[in-house]
Amino acid sequence: MEFLEQVITDGAAAMSGLCTSLGDRLGLYRAMAGAGPLTSRQLADRTGLSERYLREWLAAQVAGEYVDHDRATDTYELSDVRAAVLSDPDAPTYAAGMFTMLQALYGTEDELMEAFRTGEGVGWGDHGPALFEGTAKFFRPGYAAALVPEWLASVEGLTRRLERGAKVADVGCGYGHSTLLMAQAFPRSSFYGFDFHRPSIEAARGLAAEQGLGDRVAFEVATAQDFPGEGFDLITFLDCLHDMSDPAAALRRAEHALSAEGVCLLVEPNMSADVDENVHPVGRGMSAASVAVCLPSALAQHGPEALGNHAGEAKMRGIADGAGLHHWTMTAETPVNRIYALAR
Repeated sequence: MEFLEQVITDGAAAMSGLCTSLGDRLGLYRAMAGAGPLTSRQLADRTGLSERYLREWLAAQVAGEYVDHDRATDTYELSDVRAAVLSDPDAPTYAAGMFTMLQALYGTEDELMEAFRTGEGVGWGDHGPALFEGTAKFFRPGYAAALVPEWLASVEGLTRRLERGAKVADVGCGYGHSTLLMAQAFPRSSFYGFDFHRPSIEAARGLAAEQGLGDRVAFEVATAQDFPGEGFDLITFLDCLHDMSDPAAALRRAEHALSAEGVCLLVEPNMSADVDENVHPVGRGMSAASVAVCLPSALAQHGPEALGNHAGEAKMRGIADGAGLHHWTMTAETPVNRIYALAR
């Protein structure tokens, strides 16, 4: 009975995730943030949405303890603590973007069933656009909070080099949030974002134009094994190397493209190759993402290796060493990520 309760709880969370995604994408959490108690009619007036649907959505939010309800006044309130997680995409604690991905992941369940039977892959581009949007939304707050002030700063001398002016490649950049964050912080450096997914590169170009960073940022469609350019002082692989079908070739290309004193920054999920060590909420989410996205994406590229997102540090380090990147240092760690500096 205890396990039955656990499964029902999980199922309820999975179903309510749709409501969380709707609240995020429709701007409902933003409309409630800092507004104090609101009736469903007041929320409808603020958002221009159907009051009847909002009343039902608010009931689900109360049931999930995301929103507080005052029975006496029949009003609903999003606390400041919850708003910090649900309403502000620029907050380091923002996590609602995770739920945007659900639409795409559940949408490819039939393809995944067939992949289980055949051993073939499901390509990154085979998912719906909600996956690309949701991935960018989910990772951006963590990058904004840590990439420049913590992860880059954890590599000795790297921040000074970037301040003076360096050449940087961001491989597997997706929507380019990581590339643009670095470009904002280091105006004397030049940045090149590479990704094999054209729609993501087009989105990145649009964001660069919006932010006025076109003078020092360029985005190109390219794979990790053939991205153009030489003499990079920094090459980053942020949460992407494990998705590639030939990570060894990607790191060999990086080793060849680095300047004499260049550094490769590798950010990977904080996961263990020992599955029993991943029995915690982050490990559970990451392991599930590996089933739905990471492993199928690598298999779809028909390369020699499909790692999944919990291959472990020893495996990754061996691949790097074989690619000529013999110096390996873990420079930082968060509950979600491990950060490694690689050099010749």
